[in-house]
Amino acid sequence: MRNHVQPGRTLTLPAPYDVKSGEGVQVGAIFGVANGDASTGEPVDLDVEGVFDLPKVSAQAIAPGDKVYWIAADKALTKTASGNTLIGVATTAAANPSASVNARLNGSF
Repeated sequence: MRNHVQPGRTLTLPAPYDVKSGEGVQVGAIFGVANGDASTGEPVDLDVEGVFDLPKVSAQAIAPGDKVYWIAADKALTKTASGNTLIGVATTAAANPSASVNARLNGSF
């Protein structure tokens, strides 16, 4: 196929802010997990598919299968949809309180 560009599981985009490897990153409607460190404006490879352990709102319990949303200002996951970006579903339980949850990225925008 002559018009195929790439599989799309990893996208190289300009970092919207300084990022560290393993951090969640939102670029417009695209959410991914950084494969390496990058300064603002530098290219960064983002995995947009897969399961990742990501920070969450500590005071919130999350169950496997719950939709999870990215709070851009806090760089954390929540179950609260309003004003946040849907990034996938939880694959493990996370108690209240706890620092993180495993989430499967939805890979769509």
